Formats: sequence, structure tokens, C-alpha cells
Amino acid sequence: MLRKTDFYIDGKWIAPVVAKELEVINPADEQAFAVISLGSAADVDKAVSAARKAFTTWSVTSREERLAWLERLLVVYKSRIADMAKAISSEMGAPITMALDEQAASGTGHIKAFIRSLKEFEFERPLNGHDTVRLAYEPIGVCGLITPWNWPMNQVVLKVVPAIAAGCTVILKPSEIAPISSVIFAEMVDASGLPAGVFNLVNGDGPSVGAAMSAHPGIDMMSFTGSTRAGVAVTKAAADTVKRVSLELGGKSPNIVFADSDVEAAVKRGVEHVFNNTGQSCNAPTRMLVERSVYGKATEIAAETAKATKVGDPSQDGDHMGPLVSEMQFNKVQGLIEQGIKEGARLIAGGTGRPEGFNRGYYVRPTVFADVNNDMVIAREEIFGPVLAMIPFDTEEEAVEIANDTPYGLAAYIQSGDRERIKRVSKQLRAGMVRINGADHAADAPFGGYKQSGIGREGGHFGIEDFLEVKAISGWDDAA
Repeated sequence: MLRKTDFYIDGKWIAPVVAKELEVINPADEQAFAVISLGSAADVDKAVSAARKAFTTWSVTSREERLAWLERLLVVYKSRIADMAKAISSEMGAPITMALDEQAASGTGHIKAFIRSLKEFEFERPLNGHDTVRLAYEPIGVCGLITPWNWPMNQVVLKVVPAIAAGCTVILKPSEIAPISSVIFAEMVDASGLPAGVFNLVNGDGPSVGAAMSAHPGIDMMSFTGSTRAGVAVTKAAADTVKRVSLELGGKSPNIVFADSDVEAAVKRGVEHVFNNTGQSCNAPTRMLVERSVYGKATEIAAETAKATKVGDPSQDGDHMGPLVSEMQFNKVQGLIEQGIKEGARLIAGGTGRPEGFNRGYYVRPTVFADVNNDMVIAREEIFGPVLAMIPFDTEEEAVEIANDTPYGLAAYIQSGDRERIKRVSKQLRAGMVRINGADHAADAPFGGYKQSGIGREGGHFGIEDFLEVKAISGWDDAA
């Protein structure tokens, strides 16, 4: 049993103020493989004190000093990427090949992107049209960072690295469901030579550590990724101290497949995207809107793709789908599949229960529903599992209306061979990110959404800017 019960505070590994241990479960076999500690408000106080002390010196370091640290971190991260992949696979069930090539590798990609962005970022610039007014972008202060279990390093690096690159100091609370990857990240930070107190790690759950961080008067900003419900709680707790809150929340992203696209490639790509990471991605295209003239063909392709999707042990190499992260998530997904059947959607692949050959582990069947309407629960609620809802449409206008008829607005996808239509529709979609015909999302591009999908943007230049205050200095030239 792996024991990681200490917290990383002020450059040292220290025991929690009050001992409260929690087993970390491997979702593939439902057995504990590690033990961590759940922290308390007293541990948060210690971390805040260290971070505030460190901010006085780190906030005035040069761009070159911060870049040097980022370069050192990148070297350390690369040297331990296999350890990181193994931890992610064990704690949240990502197949080891995917854990290495996508999950752990996302950290490397983001560190490189932030190095590029930091080199180019203008921390001081003149105000357009006003030669005597100077804009100064300065670190906001101590930042509380709460990250989810579904893409652990993607989200940890998207928060920790730009905050520190901006000159802030941080306290990280990863998900208690998948915390081991963040402990390894803290070991990497320690090995990179970052000054004590700039980075701090306190494990814990939302009601204890998360709430204490959100309400703490010594924390200047909260950055949270997770469910919309939890994001609302963070925002309310932060309101009394008027701290900045950045949120990356849920999604129910539409994938519009027009008849003039390569339908077979578009549908197969869309289904595989939904099933990647066992459907546990906030930007997954879980509503597939298909033009009616090719709808029948599309449902056949989707069903075939789902039935061909392999489910297997995450510790084994290969291109297969692993389990869901936890028993709670398993039960939620099972319940929503049952709800879809009760609502009258046509089940064309998958369904309730574990896949054949599995009698334990939080494995689910890759599932596709056809003939869904946008008022059904499975079309409106973020399932966070490998479940696709297919909805027919007749006109471009109807497709846009259905796509936008959601409380979320994180991502949207368009499949079409008509460039004018692509440009026209992409501008009408109420989403923070639009991907066309399978295009990738660049690491430097802003990641975030409209409506209940969040506030703010992560990644690249926008990620650094999120952790900065802007100061207008008038009479700049006159003072020279």
C-alpha cells in the first residue's frame, strides 16, 4: 500500500494537523492502492501563511527567473512522466497507453506552451492612444487552486504553472479521488528548486479544505475546475472576501453533422471522442446532431463504432476503454442510461450493466441512444460517461437552435464540407471553443466556456492573464 499522508507546505513535507486518512481506490478492481490524509482548515491556514510570506519575494522576480524555473520543471516532469502515467492509470482508470500519451503528456505540452507565452507576455505596455498612460500587469496574490479527477495533470498544470509564471504563489487542492498524481507533481516541483512557499499542496475534500480555501481572507483568487454545482458553492463562499473566481465547469457539447460532410468519418470520430477517457471529459461532444437525410446512415455507423469499442484493464497496453473513476460515478451513469430508456430514446448500442466478462470494477458499456429529443434528461444533463445522444435535424437554423439550447457553452463541433456554412454556423454557436472537421485544440488556445460552463479562460497567454491585476499608471512619461 502506497502511503502519501504528508502535505507539501513551505518547501517541506509535513504531517497534517489532525490525522484523518483516506484510502484511494483503483477503479479497475475496487481495491485500495494508496492512502492519503484529508486536511482541515488548520492545514489551509499553514499553507496560506507560507504562500503569503513567499509572495513578497516571488512577486518581484524577473521574467527570466520564472522562465528558468519553468525550464527546470519541464526537465523534471519529462524524467518522471512514466511514474505520472502509472499514478493516473491507477487512481482514475485511464488505460496506461492513454495515460502516458494523453493524460501525462498533456502536462508536458502545457508547460512548453506556457514557456512560449511567458517569453512573449507584455507585463508593461502603453495604453493605446495615450503615451503618458502605462498599463502594468501584476500578480494578483495568493491563489487557491482546486482541480478535478478526470484529467488530473491537464488541469493541475493549467492552473499551477501560469499562476506561478505570473508571479503568484499557490495552494493546490487536487481531487481526493485522484490525488496521487498531484503528490508526484509536488515532488517534481520540489526537485525543480522553486523557492519555499511558492507552491503548496493540501489534500482534502470539498466541504473541508475546498470550503476553507474559498472563504479564506488570505487567499486573493480561487481557480476551480469541476461540476457547475460545486463551482457555484466556491463562488458563494468566495463572495464575502470579494476574491476573484475563475471557473471551468460542465458541458453538454453539440456535434453538428451536416449531410455535406464525410459522414462516416465524422460520426466515427465523434463517437470515439465521446468514449475517450471513458466519457469523462467536460468538452466531450455528447450530443450528436445529424441532418435527417443522413441520419439513418449515421445511427448505423455510431452503433457499429460503439460495438467495436474494446473495454479492458487499464494496466494493459492497447487502445481500449477503461473503467469509470468511482462507484458513485458508476451508479450515476447507470441511472442516467436507465433514464434514457424510460424516456423513450432508442438504445442502439450498450445499455445498463457491466460489459461482458467483467464482474467487478467500475466498467460500463459504450452506449448510444438514437431518436433523442433535446428535452430529454440524457440530452440536458452532463452524464460524464461513455453515453452518446443522437438527435436529428432538418435545417441549419434548427441545428443551431438545438445546439444552443443548453445551460452549458463549453465546446461545439461542426462537420461540414461547406466552408461558408462552417464560418456562418461557428459564429452563431454559444460556446467558448468550436472545432471543425476534427481539428485539434492548440495548447496555447484559450480553454473555457459561456454560460454555466464557467468564467475565465485557461491556457497560453489567456491563462497567465487570468492571474494578473491590471494597473493604469498616468503621467508615466512625465515622471521620467
